Amino acid sequence: MAVRRSLWPSKWKLAFAATALGCGVGAATIANSDDPATSLKLCTAIPLRLFRLSVTAATIAFDYEYSLMGVPEDSDERARVKHELHTRNARRLEDLCFKNGGIYIKLGQHVGELEYLVPLEYAKTMRESMLNKCPTSTYDQVCQVVKKELGGTPEEIFDDFDPVPIASASLAQVHVARTHEGQKVAVKVQHTHMTDTAAADFATVELIVNTVHRFFPSFDYRWLVDEVRETSPKELDFLNEAKNNIKCMDNFRRLSPHIADYVYAPTIYWTLTTSKLLTMEFIEGPQVNDLKSIKKLGIRPHDISTLVSQTFAEMMFKHGFVHCDPHAANLLVRALPSSKSGIFGRCKPQLVLLDHGLYKELDTYTRTNYAALWKSLVLADANGIKENCMKFGAGEDLYTFFTSILTMKPWERVIDPSVDHLVIRDQSDLQIYGPEYFSQVTELLHRLPRVILLMMKTNDCLRSVDNALLQRPSLESFLIIGRVSSKAVIEEKLSHAKSLFGLISIWFEDISLEARFILMQLALWVLQFRKSLSF
Repeated sequence: MAVRRSLWPSKWKLAFAATALGCGVGAATIANSDDPATSLKLCTAIPLRLFRLSVTAATIAFDYEYSLMGVPEDSDERARVKHELHTRNARRLEDLCFKNGGIYIKLGQHVGELEYLVPLEYAKTMRESMLNKCPTSTYDQVCQVVKKELGGTPEEIFDDFDPVPIASASLAQVHVARTHEGQKVAVKVQHTHMTDTAAADFATVELIVNTVHRFFPSFDYRWLVDEVRETSPKELDFLNEAKNNIKCMDNFRRLSPHIADYVYAPTIYWTLTTSKLLTMEFIEGPQVNDLKSIKKLGIRPHDISTLVSQTFAEMMFKHGFVHCDPHAANLLVRALPSSKSGIFGRCKPQLVLLDHGLYKELDTYTRTNYAALWKSLVLADANGIKENCMKFGAGEDLYTFFTSILTMKPWERVIDPSVDHLVIRDQSDLQIYGPEYFSQVTELLHRLPRVILLMMKTNDCLRSVDNALLQRPSLESFLIIGRVSSKAVIEEKLSHAKSLFGLISIWFEDISLEARFILMQLALWVLQFRKSLSF
């Protein structure tokens, strides 16, 4: 305890030093604002936000460095202390995110989706709070944004405008309105001054993370700051989001016509849309994890799970243009408008994609190799797995570790030839964090292309949605991924075939792969039948 007490002055020195440095960074960042009143307000707010960040970062770093001193390794006491340590500091981080808001909440959401990289206590705390308890802007602030962007008050621009938001996220909130032509719309309004504070927040967060890393080299989350810095400016531009919406639907019509009718995005009202305000068609429907409401619609959760897997497999392996924020709040479900109920009252589902701000484009090389990697994972092809992991830079020493993060399975299970080798039976199948893995995670993230990190996040979101829908281990989604990824690889090979013999060889490969997936599907049905008998 004496050692720990002697370290607290160092913590405060770190906090105050970082605050002093960051004030200059924040002031320089907002100096060019064309709104003097806003600049003055931000000049007073930035130091306070930075001070909170500095104190929290220093407290967490020192807590981790010294709370486990003297506690025996591999003991029950150490496990208990670590759990308390993770929980305590997750709450500290949560408190910081809510007090500072904006970009900090976005960072918290990223942490909540990285359960293979951070302790479970952090992922659970951030996931439960960051998606459902985001702060809202006041109605006066909303009116300021509407007037600045559209030239009038909400009451002037719209025939009706509900002042109470139906949803709020880290960057914006959504209000229900009705146009003068009578259409019911959803109006997404960016939180005030987000673009002004974002640059300063990034600069200060980066400063603190770099400072803490210099004091404690094992604490290295610089990659997370880099990722949010790259993606947030795109998410803050609602015109970019609207264009992504259009491109996504166009891709399904051109490249995946067989499921295009089953995937939908709200219509954009371009005359009522700017970079900070987005007006779109209002869609009625439950979130994808609302099983009770989904069943009332006469839709089977299994059908939705299949559609979600098919939709995102097509995006990743065929389109190369991927919605990278597919958590439950961004996925609505409704009955396919053109369908009629079957004899058992069942309807076909339509998946409605919301929030198109965060997309990632995969070039042909990345898309094809990522498809080849997942094809090899589903077929338990050890050589194919290694070959494609190496293409992404994982190396001889970390390619097995990379596959474990992708599948949440140890290497031995990844290459197990059994049909259900990739199914996660338990939340604790594999969690990559802690002293035994942290250096490997850090090194792997330095080697992999940044786009792959976002694909990993997307996989985690989809896995969470699938678990919520089926509430049991699912193999069907892996079979879908295997089929679509294999088709993508075959199509790419066909586009480069230079002879009749080459075409015939590729066609035979395609037939062989399809036969393997049919056999896997049959084996799955047998497995499910046996399990049903055991109950």
